[in-house]
Amino acid sequence: MPTITIPGGETIWYKKTGSGKPVIQIHGSAFGHRNFARMTPLMAENFEVIDFDLPGYGESTGSLREAGMKGIADIVHEFVVALGYDKVSLHGTSFGAMIGVNLAAYHPEIIDRIVFSCFLAKYDLAARMMRKTWKIAARDSGMKAVTDLTSVAGFARGYYERPEAQAQFEEMYEAFDATDPEAFIKGTETIEKTDLSPLLPNITMPALLLAGAEDNMTPFNPAPSGVGFSTIEKLLPDCEMKVLDDCGHYLVLEQPEVATRLATEFLLRA
Repeated sequence: MPTITIPGGETIWYKKTGSGKPVIQIHGSAFGHRNFARMTPLMAENFEVIDFDLPGYGESTGSLREAGMKGIADIVHEFVVALGYDKVSLHGTSFGAMIGVNLAAYHPEIIDRIVFSCFLAKYDLAARMMRKTWKIAARDSGMKAVTDLTSVAGFARGYYERPEAQAQFEEMYEAFDATDPEAFIKGTETIEKTDLSPLLPNITMPALLLAGAEDNMTPFNPAPSGVGFSTIEKLLPDCEMKVLDDCGHYLVLEQPEVATRLATEFLLRA
């Protein structure tokens, strides 16, 4: 697969699948591009899908920049421009959605429509405690332990009963193992410092929110110290929301067909 070096010096691994309107997908923390392994083939039936690894993930080199979430969004902006796109649609999930908020707020000229799935604009204290255990596991035990911990929080309970669940967990072990633990920890610490609430009213392009009804990692209604979809929906000027029943945080893995259908209908509406 190709790589490209952007002005900041990072080398980004990426792949393009399908043809049509370009859609860039920004993965969550720990996963890398394999976060979208279930969705990309379905999305590629209608779009040119651009998957990539952030620095420190998979085959990409460099490190996440020091300027917080905006610095990571600047990496994505430079990547999109380096590929020669004037404008793309965006799908960001979890950590990737938080990056996407910054990308849309600070570089709106390259984004036409947005899909955000499963994220908090600000982590509440419970989510911070959850992340604390993941950071300890990453440092002390490695990314396989992080896979187990995030799976407990990330999937709906019923998913564990499905015949494909064990194969999915094995794929996650492989995907997480390709992530530098320090990159994961740095990304997590960036998440913990972030409050996206002031940026959301400035995002004027149409946005679709996809939520899992059983998302315990980034719940629809977090505690008062956090900001979830119940508030994000009100802060985004042009927004609609869909909630997927019997689905957790890993919505793009648990119900890729439903997520793809909703995203496709929304992105082709323009």
